[in-house]
Amino acid sequence: MSPRWRSSTGWRAWFGALSERELALFLAGRVASLLGSSMAPVAVSFAILAQHGTATQLGEVLAAQSVPLVAFLLIGGGLADRWGRRMVMVVADLMRVAAQGSLGCWILLGHPPLWAFASAEAVVGLGTALFAPASTGLVPELVTNPDHLQQANSLRGLATSLATVVGPAAAGVIVAAANPGWAVVADSISYAVSAGSLLMLHLPAAKARSATSFMGQLRDGWSEFWSRIWLSAIVGQYALFHLIVLAPFMVLGVVIAKSSLGGATAWGAILAALGFGSLLGSLIVLRFRPRYPLRVATLSGLAWILPMVLLGVAAPAWSVALGALVAGMSLGVFGPLWDTTLQREVPERVLSSVSAYDYLGSVALLPVGYAIAGPLSAAIGARPMLLGAGVWVGLSSLVVLGVPAVRQLAAR
Repeated sequence: MSPRWRSSTGWRAWFGALSERELALFLAGRVASLLGSSMAPVAVSFAILAQHGTATQLGEVLAAQSVPLVAFLLIGGGLADRWGRRMVMVVADLMRVAAQGSLGCWILLGHPPLWAFASAEAVVGLGTALFAPASTGLVPELVTNPDHLQQANSLRGLATSLATVVGPAAAGVIVAAANPGWAVVADSISYAVSAGSLLMLHLPAAKARSATSFMGQLRDGWSEFWSRIWLSAIVGQYALFHLIVLAPFMVLGVVIAKSSLGGATAWGAILAALGFGSLLGSLIVLRFRPRYPLRVATLSGLAWILPMVLLGVAAPAWSVALGALVAGMSLGVFGPLWDTTLQREVPERVLSSVSAYDYLGSVALLPVGYAIAGPLSAAIGARPMLLGAGVWVGLSSLVVLGVPAVRQLAAR
């Protein structure tokens, strides 16, 4: 069976899932939230560097967000499956409102110490740990037509992409022209909008929850996770991806942008290109339904070779942005195909728990990557790190494609 494009034309062919009120409302809140979230990394990074911070200190703050994200993902997934996904997501949003609102006001009024940045971002990481697995589990509850599921995930990716196109570029302008605190305050407001949209949802009556204990729920999720070789293989690849590729990209990319690419505006443009590429990828999978989705998802990851090599060879900012655009397309393709496969292959009763293992495995090494990126680059140089990351992307993708369960899993 060959890859399938939707044969119908017109609005519904691309955006028919938006006719589902709950999904449309959820996505509206997500666009607002993600717009603020995509501004915050640029603003926080340059607020730290403006106080003569170093790459090592920036990595420490980014790690401070990642540590609670890793530590509480399993708890977040288990709570979502047992207590209700919407409730957990609203609590997570309100936590992030308080954290980013406080930090943004402090930046506007003075010069927060490093511990203040780290504390606020740690709360943001905790909120994300609660929100992310619940969000993956909530999407199937928002669509009444099973044929809308991949399109719903594509639209979720599209919402993310739209926000990440506008957010980093806007943050770069704000940092260059005014105060990065305004961008952090905007992030706080965006989480409040997200919480409001979640509270307005009309969800189906809650299903009876299992009498299994909380730890039993997590054990069931682990059993479902580990029994699927395709799942553990790709999650393992992305665990190392975050350590070897994403962390150096985020830490060293900021430093290189500040020193030789044009500063906050250039880095904001590179991140915006990453987001625009993701938008294009999400548009593709609005209509394209590959017969073997994990083959396509894994091959798309090869695009990350470009930005890593271009940064490594000190290419001009426009070419790094072009490489980021292509890498972003891979994210836009991978995300919806991966989420849809997960939602269709994993039982609903443990979907958020399994999603938590997915997130945990993927980001477990990210704090380590953030923490060591600065010291390691000082020891061996940024260029070998970035070029080595590009080589690793190619080799790891070939290894994963060699797993029969990845190549042979067909869409349903």
